[in-house]
Amino acid sequence: MSKTIISVKNLVKKYGDFTAVNGISFDVQEGEIFGLLGPNGAGKSTTLEIIETLREKTSGEITVDGLNLDINPNDIKKIIGVQLQTAGYYPGLKLVELISLFAGLYNRSVNAMELLDTVNLRDKAKSKFKELSGGQKQRFSIATTLINQPKIIFLDEPTTGLDPQARRNLWDLIRGIRDRGATVIITTHYMDEAEILCDRVAIIDTGKIISLASPDKLIDDLVATGFERPKEVKKANLEDVFIHLTGKEWRDES
Repeated sequence: MSKTIISVKNLVKKYGDFTAVNGISFDVQEGEIFGLLGPNGAGKSTTLEIIETLREKTSGEITVDGLNLDINPNDIKKIIGVQLQTAGYYPGLKLVELISLFAGLYNRSVNAMELLDTVNLRDKAKSKFKELSGGQKQRFSIATTLINQPKIIFLDEPTTGLDPQARRNLWDLIRGIRDRGATVIITTHYMDEAEILCDRVAIIDTGKIISLASPDKLIDDLVATGFERPKEVKKANLEDVFIHLTGKEWRDES
């Protein structure tokens, strides 16, 4: 039986008279890729930031790997990895220097080259962060979440702005992180991404969870209502054509 690694109960976050998160409850199971989906302003990023100990809640109860957020926030920080936006790195530092910097903050000894191998960036070890392509920057930002060997990794829209090849390669990377034993929490605006990657998704709107299940279950439930797409679905889409014609290998942007 799966172990619950994150438990959120009746979470509320208010800003004055505005309620950003309105009494949501959900559990995340150890070893799954769990998606938080919703339109802009729905409350998903606020929810993540509260679990990550980056934002204070108004009320509710959160436990992370058995640790109470109100009592043990510093212990929670030690077992999670949070993806920084790419603007959060010193652009003039080399990748190995950035890894050394973060390792020092975590008080960890890290083999920088092995870490870069996990995201296929060994050949960029001596490159400055500002010299990387968009996809490379995203891969490096995910690599830094692995420095403290976290049990849980939070990825906030990790593939936004990437080309189809970089996006699918990043999917493989995220699945690989999960396969090595971590639990992954992801937000995305790409529904195909959530359908392919996530074991379960919670759909949030106006601060409330309006549905929570596996992507397959949510799709089957919609089809059961009699819903049909207005256009016949083909066995492939244009992105499949693009990938087939141009290849799926790691590729530097020019």
